[in-house]
Amino acid sequence: MKFDPESFKQLAKEDFDAAWNSGNDVVKQPALNEQYPHISLKYGKPHPVYDTINKLREAYLRMGFDEMMNPLIVDEQEIHRQFGHEALTVLDRCFYLAGLARPNVGIPEERINSIKGILGDIGDEGIETIRKILHSYKKGDIEGDDLVIEISEQLGVSDTHVVEMIDKVFPEFKELVPQSTRKTLRSHMTSGWFISLSSLLEREYPPFHFFSIDRCFRREQQEDAARLMTYYSASCVIMAEDVSVDYGKAVAEGLLSQFGFEKFKFKPDEKRSKYYVPDTQIEVFAYHPKLVGSNTSYSDGWIEIATFGIYSPVALAQYDIPYPVMNLGMGVERLAMILNLAEDVRAMTYPQLTKYSNWVMKDRDLAKKVFVDKTPLTDEGRKICKNIVEQCELHGSEPSPCECFVWEGTIEGRYVKVWVVEPEEDTKLCGPAAFNEVVAYYNDILGIPNNKKWQKAFENDSARTGIRFIDAFASKAAFDIEEAVASGETETETRVRIVKVPSEINIKLDPLAQKYITGKNKNIEVRGPVFTTVRAKIE
Repeated sequence: MKFDPESFKQLAKEDFDAAWNSGNDVVKQPALNEQYPHISLKYGKPHPVYDTINKLREAYLRMGFDEMMNPLIVDEQEIHRQFGHEALTVLDRCFYLAGLARPNVGIPEERINSIKGILGDIGDEGIETIRKILHSYKKGDIEGDDLVIEISEQLGVSDTHVVEMIDKVFPEFKELVPQSTRKTLRSHMTSGWFISLSSLLEREYPPFHFFSIDRCFRREQQEDAARLMTYYSASCVIMAEDVSVDYGKAVAEGLLSQFGFEKFKFKPDEKRSKYYVPDTQIEVFAYHPKLVGSNTSYSDGWIEIATFGIYSPVALAQYDIPYPVMNLGMGVERLAMILNLAEDVRAMTYPQLTKYSNWVMKDRDLAKKVFVDKTPLTDEGRKICKNIVEQCELHGSEPSPCECFVWEGTIEGRYVKVWVVEPEEDTKLCGPAAFNEVVAYYNDILGIPNNKKWQKAFENDSARTGIRFIDAFASKAAFDIEEAVASGETETETRVRIVKVPSEINIKLDPLAQKYITGKNKNIEVRGPVFTTVRAKIE
């Protein structure tokens, strides 16, 4: 069913939401498709990190926290205000922002001929126009991504020629080197909270309850299974006269219990960040039954999941904040790993990148990527294919020499008669592998008979392709007959003997399946003696 945008617009949003929310994930999809048959509905699969972010947002909102977006770009002076003498060690972990300086580009006499050779005879006025545009670019009046189009439009030349001119005539653009600024990408949410709370106090009085879930960036020496250079922080603050460590404990329990955590332990954090009051920086350990007996390193159920503390009055004073502030933070990816029992944050976050993740295809997925290559295009051809299979099923064991009539009729105005034949003696109409079926079995692609030996391979119906050798061969024979009719031939014969590769029996694997099987050192064993022949007379 194709997606119809106009039909989709006719579906009232409240009706859809009510229908969607009325059922669970297992039953809602078919129920909705039945209720709205004119619309192709598909419930997509969320990314585990973004799914966790959504759940965290809802959890914070249920607890009465207001959502806030904190500054992402932070001047290094803010880090000095927050950390004092420790600022340099913190800044060592920060990414500094850099930009390309705008070159002072001149047009000396020797460049003019080169410019005209590329852009054509633009005259002295054209050269002067380029000078003015480059000067405006240097001053910042014209943005870099508008430079080419500005020259192109004012001179009436193609942008391709302008790009060529800049590349060949002005080497200054190639020699540009990034120059660092004093601005950093936020390495932790705290740097944003100080700025936001300080500004907010200019117009409102506490108490404040805020949360923010957003990216942070940390210049790690290397990424590994437990850390990335960019991650999501789920952070909250409470500002009030009576804020204490007990606030942090209550928020941690209230937040994490919504994700299935049942028991909690609170231990002093040995890191002791300077922006926290001494002895108020606490690590939160929580017990989740899902971890018990898992293949993770936390099979006892306990894991360190969050940290909270009370901001130091010294750091708060740098921002003229006279009230105590409790801050709790946790890594979203860490929580997502727990909920999904993931062991490597890189593989969970970037499953599409082969250097991080282990590519896994289930047998049912592989089976869907096996198909018959050449198939008949006409109704008559499809009938021939069907009849070939039926006759082989009825007479496949008949001793040879023998022949079985398959079909007669007209195709595109030409009269056609078709037989399955075996002219050789002391054999049968069909070889012993003719009725082998292609199945996926432990990531191997096998062409095997449905017998006791291979009983386990046939137990998984979703891993069966439903394609037997005789089905694929009959399809190719019917296709060949159609081709012979179209090309004016008077007879045709399609024969298969001992099959060694899938293509010899008209079976094809999707390139992704081929790549996966090869990469996993698995096997494609579609082979065997089929010994079947189809002949056709065409008048």
